Amino acid sequence: MCTAMTLQSEQGETFFGRTMDFSYDIQPEIYIVPKGYIWNNTLDMNLIRNKYSFIGIGQKLDGILGFFDGVNEEGFAAATLYFAGYAQYNTQSHYSTSKPIASIDFLHYILGRCESIEALKIVLNDISIIGMPDPVTQSVAPLHWMATDKSGKSIVIEQTKNGLKIFDNPVGVMANSPDFPWHMTNLRNYMEVSPDQTEEVFWGNLRLKPFGQAGGTMLLPGGYTSPERFVRTIFLKTHVPTPKNAIEAIVSCFHIMESVSIPRGAVISSRNTYDYTKYTAFINTNTCEYFFKTYDNLQIVKASLFDDDKLLEHPFRLGCSN
Repeated sequence: MCTAMTLQSEQGETFFGRTMDFSYDIQPEIYIVPKGYIWNNTLDMNLIRNKYSFIGIGQKLDGILGFFDGVNEEGFAAATLYFAGYAQYNTQSHYSTSKPIASIDFLHYILGRCESIEALKIVLNDISIIGMPDPVTQSVAPLHWMATDKSGKSIVIEQTKNGLKIFDNPVGVMANSPDFPWHMTNLRNYMEVSPDQTEEVFWGNLRLKPFGQAGGTMLLPGGYTSPERFVRTIFLKTHVPTPKNAIEAIVSCFHIMESVSIPRGAVISSRNTYDYTKYTAFINTNTCEYFFKTYDNLQIVKASLFDDDKLLEHPFRLGCSN
């Protein structure tokens, strides 16, 4: 469970962020990965060299550094979300000329090599995403991805039984299952939702008036399922005033995500664990700045790709778990 979205300010800056909702215990940290960093492809241990530096939230466990979201020096940003029941990866026997990339490495790979959405589309022609167990869930986690860049364009990447699909994302919002086209079709069920409300109606001679404001939002779904979070996020994103500047944009982003943030105890998994919002983070793709807060610390903290001007050779951990 997670929700992701983009938002642009009047100044043309693109903000991209997400809630990290998870039922497994994770200890996320912020990492700065330097330009030219060489790392091992988890799948076959072949070396990969990054073209770009990036900052991202992730976790290192059992020697594997996996990322949940991030932005690189070119303003290209992406995030990983769960895609249960739909994700279906290639197997190692299904690739020949394509470069195999483990699903848990995919986000690291594109953040290190893509400067834009158009560059990502080209990269996707030459790789094969292979399912591989991750050290957190001890399983092949079902994943899909959302990416954006400074232009504000965004895409969704989903690999299912029908192969790898790339969807242009005109709404700049993504959640979990079902697949992205289903979510877009489902929006038609909520065409009557409005920030306005009917002042009065007559049923015959009976005059009915609303209890107060917000009557137009009564059809908005209120639960925490993926379709409900998708609808609520799009409605709020498309109806908040366009932020005038970066500060207003960050404030708007976090307020929108409050509507889909899950308190501990509201959702319990089949493993009898709490599925809740571990952290909420937003990125200014123009400045490569992160703004984030965790479940236990509601203060918004800022970190930047350019916070440390030393020449780095290895990922540099800033820390954000508390």
